[in-house]
Amino acid sequence: MSFRGAGRSLLIVAIATALGLGFAFLTGSGGITLDDYPALFACAVVAFAVNWLAFIPSAIAQKDTYYDTVGALTYLSVIGYSTYYAAPLDTRAIVVAVMVGIWTVRLGSFLFMRIHASGGADERFEKIKKNPPRFLVAWTLQAVWVIFTASAALVIITSQDAAPLGLFFWAGTAIWVIGFAFEVIADDQKRRFKKDPANKGKFIKSGLWAWSQHPNYFGEITLWTGILVMAIPLLSGWSWLAVISPIFVYLLLTRISGVNLLDGIGKDRWGDDPAYQQYRKNTPVLFPRPPKG
Repeated sequence: MSFRGAGRSLLIVAIATALGLGFAFLTGSGGITLDDYPALFACAVVAFAVNWLAFIPSAIAQKDTYYDTVGALTYLSVIGYSTYYAAPLDTRAIVVAVMVGIWTVRLGSFLFMRIHASGGADERFEKIKKNPPRFLVAWTLQAVWVIFTASAALVIITSQDAAPLGLFFWAGTAIWVIGFAFEVIADDQKRRFKKDPANKGKFIKSGLWAWSQHPNYFGEITLWTGILVMAIPLLSGWSWLAVISPIFVYLLLTRISGVNLLDGIGKDRWGDDPAYQQYRKNTPVLFPRPPKG
């Protein structure tokens, strides 16, 4: 490992940390404060602390087994921290805190079982987990991911103001339920498909996967959009930065990892299969529509 490479990684860590903390400070500037700092900023500090503490034993052991589990723990930590200091909560804040909690426990459990079923190794970290500075980048970016993604929810929970439950609340709740249902059903359909020995070496194209090549990602983007809609009556000034929540999730899943990564794997495995080529041609990449024919 060269000093130049280590220095570059540590610079990325510093920039990512400053970005996450700065974003949290500005977005939460209209909410409740803790020791003169926005509560949302304090939540961001918690997010980094959880990931950096988890990084230490992971780097020593050169293992990534609990990376996704710590991601889930980070969500629960910031939501728990914010609800504790913002109590008593109004109905909107309680509902949103429960929504994020349910989503986190469900997805965290799913990812935990999946990584252990695969032997406890994640291809994403095969090289970088042996390089502590680069591995630290991954843990730092996970904290930033949580801060950006949960920002609309945290604005609702830490808001100094209350708004009546109106159109935005009910519309956002409905959008969240639709997105959550898509993600849960799609993940379960794929789990059952892969569990069946008859499907070994095949790709899934049934159920919601006949409507979209990535219905679980559509669901995740949709549910965070629902939470943003619920937050709209409380947004003003810098708190409007929270609109980045579903936008960030969309860009992360379609441009950085997610779709790009899985499409590359799919092409390597089934790129020469006419059935796979037909599936990709006729099935939307993300936004679902009824299958042709």
